[in-house]
Amino acid sequence: MILGAVVLAAGQGTRMKSALPKVLHPLAGRPMIGWVLASLAGIDVTETVVVVGHGADAVAAALPEGATTCVQDEQSGTGHATGIGLAALPRACDTVLVVCGDTPLLSNELVVALVAQHAATRPSATMVTTVLPDAGDYGRVVRDDGGRVVGVVEARDASDAEAKIAEINAGIFMFDRAALTAALGQVGSGNAQSEIYLPDVLPILGGPVETLITDDSDVVLGVNTRVDLAACEAILQARLREALMLDGVSIPDPTSVYLGADVLVGPDTVLLPGVYLRGATTVGANCVIGPNCVIDDATIADGAQVINAVVRESDIGPGTSIGPFAYVRPGTRLSAKAKIGTFVETKNAVIGARAKVPHLSYIGDAEIGEDTNIGAGNITANYDGFRKHRTTVGARVKTGSDCVLVAPVTIGDDAMTGAGSIITDEVPAGALGIARARQRVIEDFTRRAAAKARAASEDSGGHQA
Repeated sequence: MILGAVVLAAGQGTRMKSALPKVLHPLAGRPMIGWVLASLAGIDVTETVVVVGHGADAVAAALPEGATTCVQDEQSGTGHATGIGLAALPRACDTVLVVCGDTPLLSNELVVALVAQHAATRPSATMVTTVLPDAGDYGRVVRDDGGRVVGVVEARDASDAEAKIAEINAGIFMFDRAALTAALGQVGSGNAQSEIYLPDVLPILGGPVETLITDDSDVVLGVNTRVDLAACEAILQARLREALMLDGVSIPDPTSVYLGADVLVGPDTVLLPGVYLRGATTVGANCVIGPNCVIDDATIADGAQVINAVVRESDIGPGTSIGPFAYVRPGTRLSAKAKIGTFVETKNAVIGARAKVPHLSYIGDAEIGEDTNIGAGNITANYDGFRKHRTTVGARVKTGSDCVLVAPVTIGDDAMTGAGSIITDEVPAGALGIARARQRVIEDFTRRAAAKARAASEDSGGHQA
């Protein structure tokens, strides 16, 4: 058996009421079509063809490497789309797997089982079905008195008796290619939609149709509206959280934690309420993340603690501490046991081992040496109105509170800066840099100022503007 796959992803999805093609709507940060293609992983598929239509270029651009696309210019039904996909498959593919691009809950386990069953018996077709207490808009599987499948009736075309059938078509098929190709040429469009339905090939394939009945009704859930999208998101999030917990991650309040499809978390890490882990984020072991954190495309090493913070595209070292109320922007590298504290923002900055930026500071385009302590209210003034410049602060430096380091500028190892200084020139190693006006004290100022004001008022007749 030489297997090819056809994924039907040409529909506009008008009920989504969106400019974005339906199959590109994200679930756990991954486009819907990405979940469908992921379900085919580990199967020996010679080629996967994705049939695109509405937003064809955008859909094609979102597909992983190795997926082939072909265009259905006119959306004339699933049978028509399948025929276009078949024409794009290599001739050597004698068996075809057909799935829909808007069924993101399709599991790899089910696809593997379907392929194995079809390969073992080689019928004309094998289809996945399930039984629902309320079949709703799904196509009903019609069987004869002997239990053999004789067809599928779409809900809008079903008679009253057929509408009561609880077994529904999941839209997941395996076909003998030659039988499918011949049958598609005989299918008409005399139905409520005036479309060519793929299931209409079943009674004219000329051979047996087998079923794989799954008790996991979630796998058949398709997305037609934003309500469906939210329902699938909830199921996927539950799956992702359960997988982490079974791998040793603690999530005390699972429904309050949101995960991206590709997120990795190490054992004995705790994810507290309000945590959002997105993109390619990796969190190590023995970390505490949360409450209330958003972490995008970041790497968090073992033993780190992040509280009430946003971390984006940054590398956070082992044993580090971030937050609360910190914003760690792209390009930040926090070395082992370093700290980014309360109301601190960093960007494109390297914070050395055990260095601390405890509170109320902006550190951008900078390098902070190991064991350095940045005082409260410090700013690296990195932009001159035209270009960005870097600030370099050495090891074991202590900067005073409310300092502005005007880049490009260097502060040497073991140096200090006085509070309130605006540092524009190099501070050599071991030196103290002070750049502020000397304080003056004017004795009896307030009494004399008040007397002067009274006199001015009397001279103007007691009237004030």
